[in-house]
Parts: sequence; C-alpha cells; structure tokens
Amino acid sequence: MKLGIVGLPNVGKSTMFNSITKAGAECANYPFCTIEPNVGVVPVPDERLDALTKMYNPQKTTHAVIEFVDIAGLVKGASKGEGLGNKFLSHIRETDAIVEVVRCFEDGNVVHVDGSVDPIRDIETINLELIFSDIEIVNKRLDKARKNLKADKKYQEEIDLLEKILKTLEQGISARAIDFTDDEKILVKDMFLLTTKPILYIANVAENQLDTMENDPLVMKVKEYAKKENAEVIPLCVKIEEELSGLEDEDKKEMLEALGLEESGLDKVIKKSYDLLGLMSFLTAGEPEVRAWTIKKGTKAPQAAGKIHSDIERGFIKAEVVSFDDLMKEGSMVAAREKGLVRQEGKEYVMQDGDIVLFKFNV
Repeated sequence: MKLGIVGLPNVGKSTMFNSITKAGAECANYPFCTIEPNVGVVPVPDERLDALTKMYNPQKTTHAVIEFVDIAGLVKGASKGEGLGNKFLSHIRETDAIVEVVRCFEDGNVVHVDGSVDPIRDIETINLELIFSDIEIVNKRLDKARKNLKADKKYQEEIDLLEKILKTLEQGISARAIDFTDDEKILVKDMFLLTTKPILYIANVAENQLDTMENDPLVMKVKEYAKKENAEVIPLCVKIEEELSGLEDEDKKEMLEALGLEESGLDKVIKKSYDLLGLMSFLTAGEPEVRAWTIKKGTKAPQAAGKIHSDIERGFIKAEVVSFDDLMKEGSMVAAREKGLVRQEGKEYVMQDGDIVLFKFNV
C-alpha cells in the first residue's frame, strides 16, 4: 500500500518525508527540489508488538509496514502540464491515498511560491489541479458511455453516476465528498479518479505554535475545509519532527515529555495513514518471532492465513484466537486458555484488529 506525500513547494513536504523515512531526500529552499519521487518503506508503530516482545522474548520482532512516496511540488496549471504537472499527476495516480502537507506558519526566511501564507488557497491550488484532471477523465468516459448506450441500456447507470460526479467536480468539490452507494463504489473504483483517493491533511506549524496548534486559527481553517471532504487533519511541527526522528528512543521520549506531547506527530501520521487505507493488523506471537500482519478490514480468517503462506489458506482448518487485551490481562496464553478466552474460529470468522492468532491447517 502506497501513500503519496504532496504539497506546494516549500511547505515542509520533503522535510516530513525525511523525518518519516530517514531516507535523506534532498531538501532545499527552492521549488522542484524533488523531481523523481523518493520512496520510503516505514514500520507502523504498534505498542502491542512491544508488549508481546517483552512477553515472548522472540528472536525477531517484525512490524507491519507502509510505503510513502515524496512527490514533486506542484504549481497552478499542473493539469495542463505546467511545472512538473504531468509527472506530479502520474505519480499521484500510482498511490492508494494522499497525504497533503499544508503550511500553517509564517517565516520570512522560507519563500512561499505564492508570496504569502494561506493554507486554504494552497489546498485548493492542488485540489483544483486534481479536479481538472478528473473532469477530463469523466468527460471522456461520458462520451464513450453515451455512444454505448445506443446498443446497450445498461450504460445508463454509468452515465447517471458520471453526471453526478461531473456536477460535483464542476463546483470545485472533490469526488470523495460524494456519498456513493455500495454499487456506485464498485463503478467508481474502476474510474481511477484522483479526487476519490482518501486524503489526510498535515497542518505544518511553527515551534512557537505547538502549545495551541489544535486551535490555531490557520489550523482551524484547514479542519473546516477537511470536514467537507470527510477528511482528517493532523497538526504538527515538521521541524520538531525532523529533530525527533534523529534521536535514540530514550532521548526522543525525553524530548516529547519536555514538549508536553504523548507521541510524535509522525507516529500519528503513520498510524492514521494505515487506517486511512482501511488496513489493520493481526498478530502472531512465539519465541521465533512476534509479528504484525497487514490485512484489509473485513478480511476472513482463511484469507488472513494466506498472508502468512498460501498453503495455510488452502489447508485452513480453524484459527485459535485471543484478543490482545485478554492476553495482556491474563499475562500468558496458558492463563488465557484456562479462562476460556482462547476461541476456536472457523472459515467465516471476520478478523479483528489486534487478534493474536494460531492457524491450524492440513495440506
């Protein structure tokens, strides 16, 4: 699963990518520093794995991972090929969701591509380019569907949906704001529209805004805008996050405490991005390895078993399941079993986030 980090030039986008991945993407105070997208695969923070590692003392602990792509800065006219527009749009098309960094701080030493700080204008600059791109796609699909309608009436359903999407886009509103039916969602998925991709806004604040960032006037504007799109906002100071990312765990903990923060903003971003994609983790635990496995929410037990090995899915018999909370409460698998908290689940069982599982199979 891949998330694209986007934003106007000089909003802190590549600095945030560096902080998340420690990949060292070049960062400079001028537009188009990032030309080819930098890619980083990062572990998803999961306190449950830490607790299981203490319990089992395994040879290896493996986190779930998520992939971030740092995409070149965008300017007005991208949908018409301005700047690096065509590359920008093609790189977004390859991602599953968007993380948009928005500048919510004043700093005379950092040039803004439009000359002043206005987070809503910045968001709309990017969103309008994505909307223009989608309008072009929808119009082409409409032309084709209308031609096909003469031979087959089933295309009327697609035409009705496309017209609904087009009406929304022409109002300058992203298609993700539309409340689609389940049947419409299936059709929309095949259209590969940019504005239907889930989005998470990162409101980048200055260090002196940390104490009040949740209610900062500029951040509140971003939150109000995001509500219209059913999107979420995480305010953070990218500069501080970059410092935190270079520290050892103990030093990082001390700095967070000094700043009055429970966890780093980037940990929130990674967790929320994972959730944004409709993903969750089930866990396996033993002396060889404690591990988190990534699955889509709603996955049934046999398909989850297939994440470990196709043979386990093919020969699936049952799953022994205990919830993480129950295991922690009892202190050991033996104690949890004695209390009847270890369940036997069959092929129709829908996996829950944090399930600790042992699959039984025969091939």
